[in-house]
Amino acid sequence: MEMVRGAEEPRLLPANRFWFESQKEAILVKCSPFFVCLASGNLQMETFRHYLSQDIHYLRSFVSAYEKAEEYADDDDTRAAIAKMRTAATHDMKSFLFSVGEWGIDPNEEIPCNPATVKYTAFLTAITCGRIEGCVGNIDTPFEKTRLPAYIVGAMAPYMRLNAFLWDDLVPLLMLCGDNNPYSLHLKNFSAAIVQDPAAKNEELLNKLCASLTGEELDIVRKVYQKAMKLEIEFFLSQPLNQPSVVPLLRLHNTKDYFFFFADFDLTCTAVDSSALLAEIVIVNVPKYAKLSSEETSIQPITTSMLRDAWLAISSQYVEEFERCIDGLLPAKGDGAFDLEDLYKRFEQLSEFEKRANTKVINSGLLRGVEVDDITSAGKNMKFFDGCPAFFQKLAGEKERLNAHVYILSYCWCIDLVKSAFSSVRCLDHVTIHSNYLIYENTMTTGGMVRRMETPMDKVKAFKTILTLSEGAKHFSVYVGDTVGDLLCLLEADVGIVVGSSPNLRKVVQRCGISLVPLFQGLVSKQRELNENGSVSWNRRLGVLYSASCWPEIHAFLLGHDGL
Repeated sequence: MEMVRGAEEPRLLPANRFWFESQKEAILVKCSPFFVCLASGNLQMETFRHYLSQDIHYLRSFVSAYEKAEEYADDDDTRAAIAKMRTAATHDMKSFLFSVGEWGIDPNEEIPCNPATVKYTAFLTAITCGRIEGCVGNIDTPFEKTRLPAYIVGAMAPYMRLNAFLWDDLVPLLMLCGDNNPYSLHLKNFSAAIVQDPAAKNEELLNKLCASLTGEELDIVRKVYQKAMKLEIEFFLSQPLNQPSVVPLLRLHNTKDYFFFFADFDLTCTAVDSSALLAEIVIVNVPKYAKLSSEETSIQPITTSMLRDAWLAISSQYVEEFERCIDGLLPAKGDGAFDLEDLYKRFEQLSEFEKRANTKVINSGLLRGVEVDDITSAGKNMKFFDGCPAFFQKLAGEKERLNAHVYILSYCWCIDLVKSAFSSVRCLDHVTIHSNYLIYENTMTTGGMVRRMETPMDKVKAFKTILTLSEGAKHFSVYVGDTVGDLLCLLEADVGIVVGSSPNLRKVVQRCGISLVPLFQGLVSKQRELNENGSVSWNRRLGVLYSASCWPEIHAFLLGHDGL
């Protein structure tokens, strides 16, 4: 019940801040067909050769760009730092050119550029010539040219940082593969030499170059970085691929079959817990409600501090008792054996606890006297996690084609809050919501509740009932959740995806023999299992769940990069 908000953007140096702003887009590459096939080791050799050949153009353009940046530097220290980067880039390029010969590529022959490579190299060349989007005219004066090193290095940074980001996930998987991935040795050798170390040094140089810039000039660097990142992402996504892949998942979906998508609401879709938000509505508006009440009765009106203390007491008690309940219903130590039926029995105890907790809230009267307009207004301003609205909007656009049915299963006390939240992101018409109802008298809550979705058993019952709507036809289901209350639905779905880092959920997973696999790692494993006909099986009811870092990762996995 304690209010939890999404992470705020930290205060970072320019290069780190630009990357922080771009990480959601970077997820697109990690979950792209090309990269998943590369990590799995079954990427077609011709596609890998093409990828290597295009990198040659990138490395050559970097050496040339560093030369220009060194020429424009206005002090010896900066010039020396850039020269060091140029020397390292030249060395790395020579090593890379020698290596690609082992893959049947002759760097001395003319290597055609694909359109995405042309876009980036032309963009970088334009920057080195002082033609920068966002500037008025070209950069011509000697003083203006002293700013070019920052713009040039800013245009190269996304390539290096994006590759470092991808290799952070790729190399551990390659270590596990041993000799099963034919590209392992090449990728491991060059991940450190050409990716990791240069990325950090290039960012260090960029931060140094940005230190003397004005706010307007720093904004130009930011725009250059963002443009370069988009072009770099386009480079990965445009790699020619003529083989089946497990991503996007719904490309493999037979549209004659039903696709059911389910999600929890609080702290799965939203960055704020709805029970905490409802409490805040009461607390913030108590002066108004108290004034109305005192005009009708002689009862001393409740104060804001009294109400806040009452909510804090209920919230603290709930958290303490919930954790004791979890510890009491689970095995003391996980023995590695997963037993779904046993988990159902244990969750009966948890369901009884949740019912008692809601009864305490209702009996407290703390939800009495809230205006429906205040609830719907709060819902419209509710903060969703980044990428969540975009996912639902994209799924809505594909709903008919995919034969998709979209549901929210929520413990929220007030369905009006959930509806107004989805209405604010233009998704309400495409989502069916199952939740609880506050009872109103005229336009004000009575403190009572119609309790329809308050326990794990309620959720999984609704989940199974909805699946029967397929009337015996084939169907595929995905459930996204973040708490213990979602666990049974997550395990019953064909694909269960966990978001967030709930310690209680992870405790249950560990003790009950459930495997929680990072989504990218799971996709790589599934790619290795992919049949020649492009089909793959998922581990429904077998105790395997997948963890996603954010909604853009879920989006890229299910729907692909289009529309993101």
